[in-house]
Amino acid sequence: MTNEELKVAIPNIVPTATFDESGEFLNVMIPSESLLPMMLELRNNKDFDFDYLFCETCVDWKDHLMMVYHLTSKTLKHTIVLKAKITDRNNTQIESVQPIYKTAEFLEREVYELFGVTFLHHPDLRKLILDDYWTGYPLRKDYVDDVNMIVY
Repeated sequence: MTNEELKVAIPNIVPTATFDESGEFLNVMIPSESLLPMMLELRNNKDFDFDYLFCETCVDWKDHLMMVYHLTSKTLKHTIVLKAKITDRNNTQIESVQPIYKTAEFLEREVYELFGVTFLHHPDLRKLILDDYWTGYPLRKDYVDDVNMIVY
């Protein structure tokens, strides 16, 4: 599918989806509560056939967190970036896409540890890099590292 065809088809799944083509890939912004139905349709519908989640990360925009999913179809050769906004920084929960894409198991553990996003229904949500005594989320903009703080 071309980007134009995707922009016509995707609102049939999530009518509130918005698009941005300013980067390398078509960016699709959806509400976080639409994430799971959207991912299921993109994975299972052969018209889309997004069979590979090759990147999942988070961006801290100070007033909200944005989950970012890079999906590609190995057979149809198209790629999109799906973005789901988490508005409540004190309750950063979103559905896990691990049942749909197995690569998400590791990627969601990393985001959980470094950004504090809780992935609902994840089978093994535990720390991956930092020790169990680490407090805070080092990739958040409001994180303060008193030990390594540089004072000029």
